[in-house]
Amino acid sequence: MSKLSFSVLLKILLVSISIQTFSQSKNHLLLRQNIEKAITASRAKVGVGIIGLDFTDSLTLNNEHHYPMQSVYKFPLAIAVLHQIDQGRHSLNEKIHITHKSLDTATWSPMLKDFPAQDIDLTLRDLLIYTVSKSDNNACDVLFRVAGGTKTVNNYIHRLGIQKIRITATEAAMRQKWEVQYTNWCQPDAMLQLLKKFYKGELLSKSSRDFLMKIMTESENSPKRIKGLLPANAVVAHKTGTSNTNKEGITAATNDIGIITLPDGRHVALVVYVSDYRTGVASGEQVIAQIARLVWDYYTEK
Repeated sequence: MSKLSFSVLLKILLVSISIQTFSQSKNHLLLRQNIEKAITASRAKVGVGIIGLDFTDSLTLNNEHHYPMQSVYKFPLAIAVLHQIDQGRHSLNEKIHITHKSLDTATWSPMLKDFPAQDIDLTLRDLLIYTVSKSDNNACDVLFRVAGGTKTVNNYIHRLGIQKIRITATEAAMRQKWEVQYTNWCQPDAMLQLLKKFYKGELLSKSSRDFLMKIMTESENSPKRIKGLLPANAVVAHKTGTSNTNKEGITAATNDIGIITLPDGRHVALVVYVSDYRTGVASGEQVIAQIARLVWDYYTEK
């Protein structure tokens, strides 16, 4: 090949790469703008994180705020418990005795409805399913006791190199005072890091990773959030979080974090925290669903 023809070919290649990069950047800008429109319309504090798990792409919006996680923190709790199981400190089949008097009868607890007015013996497998798939608050606090408390779980997450997340209060503690829920906070990029490490198998054995992925995919958590506007057959492994609405009409948290399987087999992690707004949980769910659909369309229409 002559020097001239090689030079021409190189220029054509560089121009092609530049056009492709510009096109991708422009699309990324459009995705950001559309998400920002949804956020503005919500009149809430909304944090968003997006990252490709088996491809390179990422985006965060309003990442600097400390968003109250509510039950989203049951995902890192489950990872911490499964890590201890992988270490041989516990097993999925280990039975935990739970006295009825130790349970909060006023909190969200499908477990309590399944076993009313009685002491219970459940395996750690069952407790993880109740905690993650059914978002049971009593089961969550039992798992915190098994794991060694909120401080132990928090320190474990920090040792993974994920610092912008704080786990300090149990479900029971959060019920005592409105402000306590804000001590369990996370920035979107921190949860993205945890989701990516989990997905890539860097945290748990394959069996533990597969088990947690399964119970997140089979979740009974609200289908009106990440899954709300996606195709009915879309596969999403996720964990929601929801606060009460106080007497001033403020909802502190309507959240969803998860892993979306795209039609081409790729996976993208999505984190959406909707915080401190006055229009009710349904409107918070709607903005999460809108953002998830924007993400879906962006990665499926390229």
